[in-house]
Amino acid sequence: MSHRLFVALRPPGFLREALLDQMEGVEGARWQDDGQLHLTLRYVGDLERNEANDLAEALATIRFDPFELTIAGTGAFERKGMVHTLWAGVAPSEPLRALQRRVERVCQSAGLAGETRKFAPHITLARLNASSGPVTAFLTRTARLNLGGWLVDFYTLYESHLRAEGSLYTPVVRYPCQ
Repeated sequence: MSHRLFVALRPPGFLREALLDQMEGVEGARWQDDGQLHLTLRYVGDLERNEANDLAEALATIRFDPFELTIAGTGAFERKGMVHTLWAGVAPSEPLRALQRRVERVCQSAGLAGETRKFAPHITLARLNASSGPVTAFLTRTARLNLGGWLVDFYTLYESHLRAEGSLYTPVVRYPCQ
């Protein structure tokens, strides 16, 4: 049996609630729910159980000091001129980038291919398709979004279960800072 995995940071409840409060104003958007709000450090994909166990053990070797992250601003990802994702960003953070690089190195040392996409730290708010309404009003309203910060002192390996109503993310292992 394979496991669809990713490594992420989960904002605390008060920040997730504040993000949920912003999610309106785009017709046909598939807004994320509370259980889906996270900042991906590395998408892993499908692994067989033994590979997943090896990765979980390897991730436990990462050491990092706690650091602050601040949710700031919003944006959109486009493909071929069409917006497909709305997101909340995070203020630039060297400790975040360092943690992401460590996670990437561990994933590669566990046998995964290197990530080809540039790390763009964000928290997905909504997924869109061709029938979704315009996003300009949402992006204008939330452009200066600043929800304050949180202390990052752990990261989590998650398993993703695809469902018609949206993915369900289950924490597998939580890794505290050391």
